[in-house]
Amino acid sequence: MAVESASREGVPEGAAPQRRSTGAEDGRHGSDGSPGLRRASLGVADIAFFVVSAAAPLTVMAGVAPLAIGIGGVGAPVGYLLAGATLALFAAGFTAMTRHVRHGGGFYAFITRGLGRPAGFGAAALALLAYNGMQIGVYGLLATSTQDTLQALWGVRVPWPAIAVAGVFVIWFLGHRSIEFGAKVLGVLLVAETGILVLLAGGVLLDGGAEGLALDSFTPGNVLVPGTGAVLTFAFAAFTGFESTAIYRREARDPRRTIPRATYIAVAFLGLFYAFSVWIVIQAFGGSRIAQAVAADPTGLFFTATTHYVGGWATDLMHLFIVTSILASQLAFHNAINRYGLSLAQEGVLPGALGRVHPEHRSPYVAGAAQSVLALVVVTGFAVAGADPYRQLLLWVNTPGSLGLLALQAVTAVAVFRYFRRTRHQEGRWRGVIAPLAAAVLMAGAMWLVISKIGLMTGASFTTDTVLVLLVPAAFALGTLFSLRVRRTRPEVYAGFAAEPDEADDLGAGGAGSGAGGEGSGAGASGGPDTAAR
Repeated sequence: MAVESASREGVPEGAAPQRRSTGAEDGRHGSDGSPGLRRASLGVADIAFFVVSAAAPLTVMAGVAPLAIGIGGVGAPVGYLLAGATLALFAAGFTAMTRHVRHGGGFYAFITRGLGRPAGFGAAALALLAYNGMQIGVYGLLATSTQDTLQALWGVRVPWPAIAVAGVFVIWFLGHRSIEFGAKVLGVLLVAETGILVLLAGGVLLDGGAEGLALDSFTPGNVLVPGTGAVLTFAFAAFTGFESTAIYRREARDPRRTIPRATYIAVAFLGLFYAFSVWIVIQAFGGSRIAQAVAADPTGLFFTATTHYVGGWATDLMHLFIVTSILASQLAFHNAINRYGLSLAQEGVLPGALGRVHPEHRSPYVAGAAQSVLALVVVTGFAVAGADPYRQLLLWVNTPGSLGLLALQAVTAVAVFRYFRRTRHQEGRWRGVIAPLAAAVLMAGAMWLVISKIGLMTGASFTTDTVLVLLVPAAFALGTLFSLRVRRTRPEVYAGFAAEPDEADDLGAGGAGSGAGGEGSGAGASGGPDTAAR
């Protein structure tokens, strides 16, 4: 990786030096000189498919929403709307930042620009922990859901480790292929999983529900109840992955427009779709009987409703689509992790081999293979230990991942606020000051809320919960300490960390429409990337 050498004294924290492009940093070539990621290959819909698929809407609704209803009652839909509104505030500053930071490192690039390189290294380490935790833990859910589907449809019982290991190889293969191939696969799977919920909604609406259609879910008396805080815990977790739009910058068409639009579409769709789906299942059983239905069979709530209002054939499809929903989520997170690994390898932080790009598929295939090996090791370890795939592999590995992403969102909001406070820009007070500051406060509150209700998510002992929570600051601290070592031993890598690609190279990613004039801002509008944090 070629960067301009700089001493420690000559590198202002948070500044964004322009690096001499070798083609690796901006995605035109891999770190070994091979062809880079395929430029201008993803549109708004493609990126939206990736991030919405990561959230796994059908799995969230069928598997988690009944718990939210059981705790929060008929007012549970509002919890998803409140979480969506909070994340929309975050998105306002986050998407504004994408027009000023052309680096493909997502969270860690934004945090570097606003809070300095040590914090950026910490964010990179936390991002690797969080995304891997989210992806690998879900192999436990894939195994149990596939077991349930095989048992329900064909009476077949398969050991969970065999399913999880098979899933690792399926995800590796799909991630190894081109990003366009992955987008098409995710598009089909997302339509399938949301379509089955739309069928259920149509059946309930046409029938009029069990007690007539009612809007009491949205009245203050049903929203302002003790269980609403716990509902918000589940609701925030349901949006996981929407923020990964920024890491597809190098493959996006017209990234300064594509990424903000995909982000807003993902947040709006998830918030409205979740709230609507939860409201629908409440209407399916009736407000007076939904609590009893949840208590009797929480995992079968959506299946029972689908059988009654649509038919047994639709319930069979729902069983199958939950499995494909989980696979789609894992593929989306796998792709995100691979691009973080690729970016950090091209920075010189991770081994250079991880920065190689497949000559035909133009995918970060070495980073993908490494992530799959890590997943295989973790899954095998839990299997050998005789662990439960749901209560331990899923919940123990997934929880620090979910907390880590919430923490990254909160820190990113602070970084966005600080960046725009110190940099000339044309974003206005709403996107540059008010929204990121409000998002930082609300995201910190959301994280406190999740930690205070962590027992609801894990069902584990206090000691286990404490360890899972502490993994998040530990990862950030280790990354920060590592930055000090890099600054001392490899100052040129430290100086070039999260550096901006050449302007011409970035414009090449998005075509004519992605120039500095796009959206009325960009590096030029902000006074240039070098003005940050001086």
